[in-house]
Parts: sequence; structure tokens; C-alpha cells
Amino acid sequence: MYIGVDCGTQSTKVVVVDVERGAILGEASRPHRLDEGENGRREQAPSEWLAALKGAFFSALERAGISAEQVRGIGVSGQQHGMVALDADGAPVYPAKLWCDTETSVQNSELVARLGGEAGCLEKLGLVLQTGYTASKIAWLREHQPDAYRRIDSLLLPHDYLNFWLTGERVTEAGDASGTGYFDTRTRRWQLDVFAEIAPELDPQRVLPRLLEAHEPAGVVRPLAARELGLGDDVVVSSGGGDNMLGAIGTGNITPGLITLSLGTSGTVCAYSPEPVICDNAMVANFCSSTGGWLPLICTMNVTSATTRIRELFGLDLAAFSEQVASAPVGAEGVTVLPFFNGERVPMLPEASADFLGLTSLNTTQENLCRAVVEGATFGLRYGLELLGDLTAGASQIRLIGGGANSPIWRQMVADITGTEVICPEITDAAALGAAIQAAWCDQRSQGVTLESLCQRMVHLDAQSLAEPNLARVEAYQDVYTRYTQALKQRHQGV
Repeated sequence: MYIGVDCGTQSTKVVVVDVERGAILGEASRPHRLDEGENGRREQAPSEWLAALKGAFFSALERAGISAEQVRGIGVSGQQHGMVALDADGAPVYPAKLWCDTETSVQNSELVARLGGEAGCLEKLGLVLQTGYTASKIAWLREHQPDAYRRIDSLLLPHDYLNFWLTGERVTEAGDASGTGYFDTRTRRWQLDVFAEIAPELDPQRVLPRLLEAHEPAGVVRPLAARELGLGDDVVVSSGGGDNMLGAIGTGNITPGLITLSLGTSGTVCAYSPEPVICDNAMVANFCSSTGGWLPLICTMNVTSATTRIRELFGLDLAAFSEQVASAPVGAEGVTVLPFFNGERVPMLPEASADFLGLTSLNTTQENLCRAVVEGATFGLRYGLELLGDLTAGASQIRLIGGGANSPIWRQMVADITGTEVICPEITDAAALGAAIQAAWCDQRSQGVTLESLCQRMVHLDAQSLAEPNLARVEAYQDVYTRYTQALKQRHQGV
């Protein structure tokens, strides 16, 4: 039995799997509180992650009908980019600033300039620094919270922090480290010259976690945590990774030819590559995978976070919201939404706000506004898909994950907007499943068990979720998508 944990923005999920039977035995989740403020501040207390992990852990075991003593390994997936700065006692010096925090956009622009612009970033890191990466968060803390900054003894990511609580080890792996902004994604090493630009007073040998290979364990669960969770001795904790990397494993996206698309709080599109991807577009992140390869991806910041705002504005539950979306025509009768409530990363508009365009006395209806915000979020993902170019151009299938993947209407919309077949894994929280698969790989690799065989055994596709593109709607969406891209161009030009 293996446990997969996914610490996301809104909740922590836990899944229990039996890899011998290829079965998912139980799942559970517990919510987090998000602290939001002016200027794009979005933070969480790491203690909330721990409380959610424990609650979901015990609930998932109960639903699985097994005891904690039967667990052999744990894998942890976490929201990327979050800054978890700890003091010498392992306590946070400041709340974790999250991937969706845009308060640090000024510091990010300054860092990009000091590194030689986009070309300099690509040369040093293999990608271009973005607002939301960890680097600008550290620079912000140095400038705005100097007392907290001076107390830093370790700099971890959210999944690293949970691994630290479980094992006492301060380690990370290349996939999640790729999103820090001070890691060379081509050579898989910390880029110490860049780190010195960000935090010149901090000793990287002391504050940065030790790098692991994807198949290496972070350690075993320490005795105090084992007693608290009821685990037996020597339970392995795998290297873990960022939610995008573990989500790719959980969809079987570990070889070329597949696309994983996530409709979560944020949205991601990624495809596996056996070698680094050299891209001249700053919005494509040449991240490493958590399997030993690479996972180039794009990330949009407003997906279910945007649709939820409109749904709650109208006081609709999910079923009623879906009915409204379904009752409006393709293109929402001319309404276009740029749903940038949290700023945006792709396209690169970190300080943007949302726009509702094309409203008239005839088309300003609840159903059109609901449909237009879902279309806008999906158009952003198509925009990103096109940026990945040849890597995704020949893909025959999109594997859809995240909370939005549970909506049949949204699945069909993705198929129609991209012109590609869409299908979901049986478990749409693929990051938690991927974490459990990685834990089994870490534990059983010495016995000759491969990651490919584990994915074949554990990743089951839901035939009922299959959505084939409707040719008439595919054609209709071409004009609507053009309308969206023209609105983007005007936003870039400040019109």
C-alpha cells in the first residue's frame, strides 16, 4: 500500500493505492485558507498544510479500510513556486508566499533586468523568470521584511516542507526546483550566481536543500511523525515533486506524444520531452520532469479560480452553473472575457485585471457571462498549447485533470476549442496518484520495477469521459478564438 499526497492551493488531497492490484482504495481531502490582500498578496500558513495532511490521511485510510501500519511508502506533490522560509528551528519566518502571489512583480522585473533580460535568463537558467517563481519572493522578503529575511536558515518549496516534516531531511528534486528561478533546468543544478543576485547575504550551501534524483527517496518517516500518523518503521518517502510533474505521472505522461492539461485553480499544459527544450518564448517553461526527463509547460493563473468567482457572484451551485453554460451558444453571443482576476502569466500580464468585453443590452445575460468566463479560461490554455509548438502539434489525445475536468460541458469545450480528443483518468486528482506511483517506484526500483510498468498498472482512463471534437463547433470556435486573441493584442498595447 502506498500513499499519495497533493498539497494544492485550496486543499490537500490524499489517495491510498494498492499497486499489486492496480487499485485506488480510498481518497480524502481537507481545505486550506488562502490569505489575500492588496497588490496581489496571496499567502498561506504552512501549519494549515500539515493539519490538512493529517486530517485527509486518516480519512483516506478509513475509506480504504486499511491501517496505517500497512503503508510502505508516501509520495508528496505540492503547489509549485511557493516560498517556505524556515529559521534554524525549522519554523517559518514568514507565511508561505504562493505561486499566485503577484505582489513581487516589481522585484521580478528588476531581477530579469539584472540577469540580462530574457536572453540572459535563458542563457543562465534555460527559462525566463516569471512573477510567481520563488526568486522574486525571496527578493521581496529581503526588501520588505528584513528581520524575517535575516532569520532564514532554509529555503524550501511546499512539497519540500512536507517532506521535511515527514523525514527531517531538507531535500528537493529537479522538477520542483525548476520553478524556483535559481536552478539551471538544463544541467539540473542550482545556479549559484543567480542566487547571489537574489539573496547576496545568504549562503546557498546552508539554505538551499540537497538535490535528489527523481528515483531517490527523501528518507524514511522520522519516529515522531510515524507515531503521530500511526505508521510502522522504515516507511519510505519518495523525492516527490511539483503538482504539474506528479500530475504528469498520474496521467501516464512520461513518454513523448501525450498532452496533460489541467483545469485546476490555475491551468497548465505540458508534454514530456527526453531532452531539454530550447525555446525563445519567455512564456514556455523548460522545466524538468520528476521522472528524470523534461516537462516543458505553460501555466495560466485563472481557470477554476475565475469560473468560481462568477459562479459565486450569481449564487449558483456547480450544477446550476453548468446549466447556464450549456444554455448559451458558442461564443456567448459576442461576450469575450479576459479572466485575469489574479493577473496573468500566459500571456505575460502579471498586473492585469479581468475584462468583460462586447457587452450589450441584448447579450448581457447570466448564461452568456457564465459561458464566456469558461471559454476565456479555455482560450488561455489553447494559447499556451500553441506556444509549445512541435512538442504538442502531433499529439492525438489530451488527458484532462483538475476539478474542471469533472464537468462534461467543459470537457467537450476543450475538445472543440483545441480540435483534439479529450479523456480523463479515472482519478482526476492525478497529482496525488502520481505521488503514490512515484513512491512505489522509489520503493521497488531496486527490485526491477519500472515507472512505465507502474503507470500501466495504475493509470486507468475513464471511457465515459471521452469527448471527441464536434467539427461544426471546432469551426465556429475559430472565429471566437480570433476575437479573444485580438482582445489580448489590444490589452498588450494598452488599448
